[in-house]
Amino acid sequence: MLLNLHRQNMFCNFAADMYIAIAGNIGAGKTTLTKMLAKYYGWEPRFESVGFNPYLADYYADIPRWSFCLETYFLKERFKDMLAVLQSGKDIVQDRSIFEGVYVFVTNNYLRGDLSERDYETYMELFSLMKRMMRLPDLMIYLRKSVPSLIRQIQKRGREYEQGMQIDYLKDLNDRYEEFIFNKYEGKVLVIESDELDFENRPEDFRMIINRIDAELFGLFS
Repeated sequence: MLLNLHRQNMFCNFAADMYIAIAGNIGAGKTTLTKMLAKYYGWEPRFESVGFNPYLADYYADIPRWSFCLETYFLKERFKDMLAVLQSGKDIVQDRSIFEGVYVFVTNNYLRGDLSERDYETYMELFSLMKRMMRLPDLMIYLRKSVPSLIRQIQKRGREYEQGMQIDYLKDLNDRYEEFIFNKYEGKVLVIESDELDFENRPEDFRMIINRIDAELFGLFS
């Protein structure tokens, strides 16, 4: 407990307005880790507020026709979230950033043929203009997980709308994440190999993650 308080006090003295993002494929554990880190460090958790999209029904009826509208709406909502982060004046930990939405999910739609080249180029030009008003996270924590581990986690949590998810889709997303993290993202990244981790139920696994975050942010080791 004293160590935890010491770290929180040191965090407050070391940096104000810290911005941390958690990245990872569907089923990687982003939301769980976001909540745990928020509680441990006293950060404010932020989650995607893009559940509702007025284009969703049209999108599923005709994906190529409505992909651009759907993704542009999502981009608008994620940009609003980014502005809220920048204006909050608080230390934030965020479950999935705007950068993943663009470089992983939109790029995947484009490569799968669900977004035309013309629409993709227009979308990316709009995003590049928005980037001028954005701030990269102080640290991007990437929960790296293999497809078999993702499938086990998806089955375990039992969300009905996820059960029909295709293996090829998860693999494509994993490939996009690898490209994003290691070749496209310009900020600081902490990669957590999480196939064998159960940080929600094993304190030693969560402690390992905390120690690595402390080392990255504050140069602390324990």
